[in-house]
Amino acid sequence: MNVAAALDTVIGRDRVLAAAGLIVLTALAWVYLVRDAASMNAMAGEAQMHRAMGMADMRAWGVADWFGLFTMWTVMMVAMMLPSAAPVILLVLGVYRRRNDSTARLSSLAFVAGYLIVWTAFSLAASASQTALHRNALLAPDMRSSSAFASGVVLVMAGVYQWLPFKNTCLTHCRSPLGFLSLYWREGPMGGLSLGVRHGLFCVGCCWLLMALLFVVGVMNLAWVAALAGFVLIEKVARGGDVVGRVAGLGVAAWGVYLLTSA
Repeated sequence: MNVAAALDTVIGRDRVLAAAGLIVLTALAWVYLVRDAASMNAMAGEAQMHRAMGMADMRAWGVADWFGLFTMWTVMMVAMMLPSAAPVILLVLGVYRRRNDSTARLSSLAFVAGYLIVWTAFSLAASASQTALHRNALLAPDMRSSSAFASGVVLVMAGVYQWLPFKNTCLTHCRSPLGFLSLYWREGPMGGLSLGVRHGLFCVGCCWLLMALLFVVGVMNLAWVAALAGFVLIEKVARGGDVVGRVAGLGVAAWGVYLLTSA
């Protein structure tokens, strides 16, 4: 077996292992979400019962409540975003291997870590925003915004954003990873971390308002969580995904206009 063939074999094996690891990590995240959603839905049911009985249920959230919410958002971002990032992750691993990088695996793990660090920061902002909504009595027991006006504004913003040049720029980097890597490639584990953070920033730039839709449909609504995750995957990976995103943007904006006019 020549050197090129041996290298292809190693790359293929590493990609299989990496893909299996991503599948397991995503599956574990979904298991956590299912269990957490069941617990939170039970608490939401109790809160709704208290309201029906005329009992106030505006307990101030403490640090433990916020941390639980932050953890849920972080795990949810792993479950939703890793599948769409998998092609880039596997490509990065292959490039490190082909460049005979002795730290290829570590550099690839650093890339994943950098990517997830950015989404963890987003989760921090999302959980803080949700806590603020609760403090201002704008959050329903099922974690949806209780304000039709606020929901309408978010929907219109999300729909319009799908058509903005900045959105298209970020999506292009996600849909064309070879171009992204040629522009921003860095060697070694620290280079992988930097590359992962940069890719994560493009990904957040592409999807942050889609994730904000969870404030409208409910963070605990796993059907919507799965639907948004599937939409992100289609938008980033499928042929014509960018067109699908723009068409969906029209529908989301129309939904928002309906809420604003009926509020």
